[in-house]
Amino acid sequence: MIVDWGQNERQLTDTVSVLIGDDNGKYPSGNTLVVRGAGESVIIDPSISVVERGGVSVAVDAVINSHSHEDHLAGNGMFADARIHIHEADLPGAKSIEGLMAVYGLTGPDRDDLEKMILDEFSYAPRPDAQGFTDGHVFDLGGGVKVEAVHLPGHTRGHSGFRMDGVFFLSDIDLSGFGPYYGDVWSDLEDFEASLTKVRNEEADFYVTFHQKGVIEGRETFLEMIDAFTAVIARRHDAMLDFLAEPHSIDEMRAHRFIYRSHVKAPFVEAVERRSAEMHVARMLRRGEAVEVAPGRFQAS
Repeated sequence: MIVDWGQNERQLTDTVSVLIGDDNGKYPSGNTLVVRGAGESVIIDPSISVVERGGVSVAVDAVINSHSHEDHLAGNGMFADARIHIHEADLPGAKSIEGLMAVYGLTGPDRDDLEKMILDEFSYAPRPDAQGFTDGHVFDLGGGVKVEAVHLPGHTRGHSGFRMDGVFFLSDIDLSGFGPYYGDVWSDLEDFEASLTKVRNEEADFYVTFHQKGVIEGRETFLEMIDAFTAVIARRHDAMLDFLAEPHSIDEMRAHRFIYRSHVKAPFVEAVERRSAEMHVARMLRRGEAVEVAPGRFQAS
């Protein structure tokens, strides 16, 4: 499974490189990290591009998953002899398809469609041998090469970044114009905002996202990008509050779409819109920005 990625592998330091996924890691692909130590080599988040190419550029001793989502677990099944590590809060998603489906919280036909997509398109393979880690855990690869886990929940309960040799892996704090994703039942808006505040203090020469932005060089650029990414939350909130100038239900907010554009079709879209609207309305009620004017109908104060 040792594959030469050629120009699609970018060496960031003597020990860390990035395997650039298709279209710069745009979903459904992603950017996989390779970290080489004197004793072991690990990969972080084996993407669907890793599956399609048939391997990575090193002999893999362990796979580290940043969290339990289909695109980050895609290559786990390729490395049967390697250990699998994931934050203990997201461990069920790596161990079984039932555990992974619980992360999304879908029901009925939407759940069935998403499960089929994950199995067919993302080559999901259960890893009941997966091991959990916690915040601050250090993977010592030998020769002074270390990978430190930084718990950054909100996207999922166990979502984590990784600190290593002048590089910080942001995973799905992807700094894209889409903004933060907190639409699953294992997501949390408050936790996501706390994680954004926490990760803003990380100092590195390179910041790497799993999707799209890929490699960001320098802290100044990173700060500009994370501030813009964070600002999407407030823009969504204000847009929903404007919509509630007239009374509306959560279902009407879901149908209006504040997260995805109207043309986007996927089994999870409706649930994400609903879940996101629920979290923002709950925030409005706590702040006194909106009131429930009739059972299940809300209006800006």
